[in-house]
Amino acid sequence: MKEQIKNMVMERLDFTRDITDGRLKEMIQEAVMEYSRENPLLLEEKMKLSREVFYALRKLDFLQDLLDDDTVTEIMINGYQHIFIEKNGKLYRYPETFSSEEKLYQVVQQIAAAANRMVNEMHPIVDARLEDGSRVNIILPPVSLDGAVMTIRKFAREPMTMEWLYERHAFSRKVGEFLKLLVRARYNIFISGGTGSGKTTLLNGLSNCIPKDERIITIEDSAELRLNGIENLVRLEMRNANAAGEHQVDMKDLIKAALRSRPDRIIVGEVRGEEALSMLNAMNTGHDGSISTGHANGTSDMLRRIETMVLMGVDMPIAAIRGQMASAIDMILHLGRMPDGSRKLMEIVEVTGIRRQEVKVSPIFAMNSDGKLERTGEIKDIRKLKEYGQYERYQKLMEEVFQGTEPLET
Repeated sequence: MKEQIKNMVMERLDFTRDITDGRLKEMIQEAVMEYSRENPLLLEEKMKLSREVFYALRKLDFLQDLLDDDTVTEIMINGYQHIFIEKNGKLYRYPETFSSEEKLYQVVQQIAAAANRMVNEMHPIVDARLEDGSRVNIILPPVSLDGAVMTIRKFAREPMTMEWLYERHAFSRKVGEFLKLLVRARYNIFISGGTGSGKTTLLNGLSNCIPKDERIITIEDSAELRLNGIENLVRLEMRNANAAGEHQVDMKDLIKAALRSRPDRIIVGEVRGEEALSMLNAMNTGHDGSISTGHANGTSDMLRRIETMVLMGVDMPIAAIRGQMASAIDMILHLGRMPDGSRKLMEIVEVTGIRRQEVKVSPIFAMNSDGKLERTGEIKDIRKLKEYGQYERYQKLMEEVFQGTEPLET
C-alpha cells in the first residue's frame, strides 16, 4: 500500500523543479485520498500512511519514527530485514523492515552524502553523523556478508548536564560535586569504559562544568559533543581520505593544529590509536584540564591500552611512555553497564606517579559488592586544588559529605 502511493506520487513529481516539503505533503495527501476511494481507510490509517510515504521520499523511511522517539537510544540494522533497537538499556527486535536491500542502500547513501562522506565497495566502512548529532557507523558488502549494516547511536535532545546524569542514576549528586571540583581544578581526566557505557555522555556532562570564559578546542572523529554557553569554542572534526586516498586529516593532525591555536583546554572525543601520544603531549604542555576518553575494561586496563596505542605510532621505550602517562593524566574515571542495562560510574582513581617502573594509581571511589559507589581514599596531589582556588571547597565536601566509607546512594 505504501509503495503504491509512493509510486503514484513519484509519477506526478516534476523533477525539473524543486518541490517544497509542504507541496510534497499535499501531493501525498491527494494520492492517499485517491487510493482510499477504492480502498476505504480510517482517518488514522490515512494520516499514518501519509507520514510514512513522506518519510520514504524525504526522510529516512521508517527509521524517522525511531529517530523521533526519545525512548530509543540505539538503532541496529543487520541487512534490510533485521532491525533491532535499544530501549532502556535492553535490545528488542523491531517489526518493520525495509522493502528491499536497494531501499536500505538508498538510505545509507542519503546519510553518508548529508555528512559529506563517501561509502561504496572501495570504501565500505564509514563513520558519519546525522543533523541532530547522532552517530552513524556504516559497513557495506563485501566486508559485511549479509547486506548493509548500519548502527545509529542516538543522543538525548536536551543538553547532557550533570543534572541529566543524576536523573539517570549514573552517580549521586555527592559524587557529581566531586567531579565538578576536578574539572574546575583543571585536573587532566581520562574516561574509560566499554562500548555503550556512557563515556561520551559523561564527557558532555563534565565539559559543561568548564568555566564559560575559557577557550576550548574539541577534537572528534564524528562531532558529538554539545558544550553550552562557551563563546570561545573551536570544534574540529576528522576528515576521511578522498577517492584517491588523499587529503585525510586524522586526529593526530587535529591535535597538533589545536596546540597552535592557544587553547585553555583540549577535549578529545575518543583516543583510538597513535594519536594517544599527541594527547599525552598536549596534557603535558600546560593544557591543564584536558579531557579524553578511551575503550577499556577498567582503569588498569586503560593504562595498558594507552601504552599500546602510543606504540602504534612510535617506537619508544615503555619506561618513557609510562613517564609521559604518569605526568599527563591526573584522574581516570571508569564507567560500566550493569546487568539491568543502566550505565554507572564504577571507579575513580588518581594517577600518582611511577614506582618500580610501573604507573601507580590510588583509588578514590570504587563500586562495592552491592553496586554502590563508596569512598576508598582522598586526592593525594592537592596542588591544583590550591592553585585554582578549589581546595577549601574540596575540604568542606570531604568533611561534610564523605565522612567514613558508607556507600553513596544514587
